[in-house]
Amino acid sequence: MLRGFFLFVLLVSFDQLNGQALDAQVIQERFRLQVTKSETPILIDGNFTEAVWKKAPAADSFYLKYPTDVGKPKKRTTIQVCYDSRFIYFAITAYDSGKALIQSLKRDIGHDGNDAVGITLDPANEKTNGFFFTINAYNAQSEDLLKIGDEMPTWSWDNKWFSATQRFGDRWTAEIAIPFKTLRYAADKLIWGINFVRTDAKSNEYSTWTPVPVNFMSMNMGFTGALVWKEPPPPAGTNWVFLPYLTGGTSQDKENNVPAKGTFNGGFDGKLALTSALNLDITVNPDFSQIEVDQQVTNLTRFNIFLPERRTFFLENDDLFSDYGIPPIRPFYSRRIGLDPDGNRIPIIGGARVTGNITPTTRIGFMNMQTGVKGNYRPENYMAASVSKRLLKRSVVRGYFLNRENFISAGEKQLNPLSAFGRNAGMDFNFINNNGEWSVWGAYNHSFKKNITSDNQYFNGGFQYNRRKFSIVHDMGKVGTNYYTDMGFVARIENYDADRDTTIRLGFRQLYNNITYRIFPENKKVVQHVMQLTTFIVVNPNNSHNETNLEARYDITFRNASGLSVVSTHNRVDLLFPTAFTSGKPIPAARYDFQQYEVRYYSDYRKPVNFSLRAAGGEFYNGHYNSFRASLGIRHQPHVNIALQAEYNKIQLPGEYGSTELILLAPRFEINFNTQLFWTTFVQYNTQRNNFNINSRLQYRFQPMSDLFVVYTDNYFILPVWQNRNRAVVFKLNYWFN
Repeated sequence: MLRGFFLFVLLVSFDQLNGQALDAQVIQERFRLQVTKSETPILIDGNFTEAVWKKAPAADSFYLKYPTDVGKPKKRTTIQVCYDSRFIYFAITAYDSGKALIQSLKRDIGHDGNDAVGITLDPANEKTNGFFFTINAYNAQSEDLLKIGDEMPTWSWDNKWFSATQRFGDRWTAEIAIPFKTLRYAADKLIWGINFVRTDAKSNEYSTWTPVPVNFMSMNMGFTGALVWKEPPPPAGTNWVFLPYLTGGTSQDKENNVPAKGTFNGGFDGKLALTSALNLDITVNPDFSQIEVDQQVTNLTRFNIFLPERRTFFLENDDLFSDYGIPPIRPFYSRRIGLDPDGNRIPIIGGARVTGNITPTTRIGFMNMQTGVKGNYRPENYMAASVSKRLLKRSVVRGYFLNRENFISAGEKQLNPLSAFGRNAGMDFNFINNNGEWSVWGAYNHSFKKNITSDNQYFNGGFQYNRRKFSIVHDMGKVGTNYYTDMGFVARIENYDADRDTTIRLGFRQLYNNITYRIFPENKKVVQHVMQLTTFIVVNPNNSHNETNLEARYDITFRNASGLSVVSTHNRVDLLFPTAFTSGKPIPAARYDFQQYEVRYYSDYRKPVNFSLRAAGGEFYNGHYNSFRASLGIRHQPHVNIALQAEYNKIQLPGEYGSTELILLAPRFEINFNTQLFWTTFVQYNTQRNNFNINSRLQYRFQPMSDLFVVYTDNYFILPVWQNRNRAVVFKLNYWFN
């Protein structure tokens, strides 16, 4: 223990000597960009012919961000900013040579892997919440909300803004107009936080206007420069959106003996800015038929897996509700809304959500959703409330309350009181220093169920230290056996006893540690070496051992965008209940020690044809397993993307415990006719789920944020005989009014 502490101190001290990030205040003193007022209208065409572009100052000296944060990028970028009474404008010139490289023409493709430029905007200049807009060289737009921390964008936030690009022999240009009413800001704020991100895919380089250390995300708000206003920006004005939809089609459900029938439906979403920083969202009879299906995976664990939310209504500002806890323990998990315990869809009648800032340092969220009746499943009401208060410079204290109420009869409530309602409340504190290098957190969560008054809490706390070469994460938590999350997700609290065919709830304590060390060689072929050591320990409520995983990982990233990973994992599991992984006899409750290995290689994604290969194997409880995964990507820029994925897993257990082979095939075909018309087909063959699925979607964006979708979906049983389960053809038309 003492030796480990001294090693930690030594590594931190050594890391402190290897580059200190600039203080956020120093950055804004050094990097200042004046926004210029335009006296004439700006035509968004990518040509910069207006007089204002001849006099507006430019941000034109960028710093290398990736693959190293030392030096200057190979390609130059210049960005100017101006405004009028309705818009803030950006003129971007990305000097280049040769053909631009992009991944897709679809909206929300993001900037990674594309020749693109991103704009980080923090109008409050508080470094806790902001906006990120990106445009690639073929004018594919993406946007998202930024929050405190350093997480990948999800591209879940949508709003209307305007852009145009032009491509020339030595550069490409982009002209952008963002409506002020799209942004949330105080009218008297004369300094906004701002930064720019240039991705030069052909050179495999990221660069930023202000220096951002390589261990942080490019859009991290802790490193924004200053956008300076000579006079207050124009009032944002009232931002309202009315988004009605019509949907119809035909469906047939042979699995449940439901004959083919036609359907026709309608509803709407609405958005209204209550203040410059507070929004109201309303949905009536929402329809999510246009949402892409989940990407299926093979699950070789003993517990359920966490699937991401894809429904747009639940994604905007979702951090106000879904960031409590840690993965895979989340008090709030929006996928539970509109689904029964078996995962079947329950109709949502409607809902409302209020999110945003009520003061410069206080952010709130309130959501209420009402579901309808389906079969014997009764209506339910879901309510979520959250408040977040910023302390110090970037630290946050938060609290929440969740309530699920089931409208079942009094007799049913007496028969199963756990079904009547479920309530959760909690709070946490997250300290982050000004540059985001240190963060410390702690949380308390409490659940409420009828007649349950003990062992119904969840605690967790930890810290993270993140520097250029060295980082460490430590987290520990305790989940009580009676901690229920009717609107949440806890991966391992329910344990399946295969002999008795029943599920047993059992709380646990867990300890997670990760140490990462990075080496940046002065080598033209290698970008970095990354070495990681991860430990995960689970203890039962009686302090007996449950599970330990020790993982050692080595990653090498090459300058040509290819990479190699090698992983070794040692597992010790004290299995509490008999568990079946095959159709044979369940393996008994006992202690199992087993070692596993994995090797993965991925090729240069920039090539028209690229691939990745993964091989894994070793011991598996009292037997062995082998796993192979391969993917092939084919791209004909900018219109065609084909991704072929295949996975094979084989579990071999001794004697009567049996063996099994699991196959997953998932080809995906995407045709981008232009930035308005897309056709995507996703096929999935999964023997573990005994399902073959086809999902084909045509999307026509005939106006900004207004779409026509035509979707065909078909599902089949694979075993024992090939048989249709259900199929549907639907269309959806929505129009964005504002």
